[in-house]
Amino acid sequence: MSFDIHYYFRKPEKFPIPGFLAELREPREILELAVTFLENSLVRHDIRENHGTIRAGSGGDTAMPVFHNSYYVDSGTVIYNGATIIGPVYIGKDAEIMPGALIRPYTIVGDGCSVGHGSEVKHTVMFGGAKIASLAFAGDSVLGASARLGSGAITANRRFDQSEITARAGEETRSLGADKFGLILGDSSRLGANCVTQPGTHIGPGAWIFPGVAARGFIPENTRVTEDRTLKFSPNDPAELRP
Repeated sequence: MSFDIHYYFRKPEKFPIPGFLAELREPREILELAVTFLENSLVRHDIRENHGTIRAGSGGDTAMPVFHNSYYVDSGTVIYNGATIIGPVYIGKDAEIMPGALIRPYTIVGDGCSVGHGSEVKHTVMFGGAKIASLAFAGDSVLGASARLGSGAITANRRFDQSEITARAGEETRSLGADKFGLILGDSSRLGANCVTQPGTHIGPGAWIFPGVAARGFIPENTRVTEDRTLKFSPNDPAELRP
């Protein structure tokens, strides 16, 4: 397993904030710096700016997006009806926040990203072009350039015993410095529909995690991950079928 930030994220130009990654060495540091950056740039100055477009539809009863606390939304971004932004949150250019999406504090959404209908994003950093489909959850995670979370995908971000989360590299077990930590997803990697990742999972760039897989640990770059499942068929008793 690699803890090198450059292993997972090889397109720093896809990050919406220039120089953000310059001094970082490990992926987990991105989440730590996101808190400091948003506190200093948005909260301290009480920034509440939307340079994008609100698209709430033509019906008079259509719910407008709701904004709380500090936020910055750049030009070209479209936020649809029913979306909720709870700051501090930074959203870059030409992004798309679909109806019913929930963006929670300390999230950075890069240029050209998409957050799908009914999805929840919490303390997550998305490089440019990353996409989260509908009804998914991304918590305390980093999604690389053009990475994808399929519909219904869940990044579990807390252990049952709520203890500090660790990651294992060979014989070494290293603390990730938090009791809430989701997923590191490298550039252009994909999680299929209804995947679940365990806390602290690290997935290298170009990996494909097929639908329904429960992923954990370290998955190297350019790897396909499937689960061998066998469907079992047995006849129904006609007497048990309701008309």
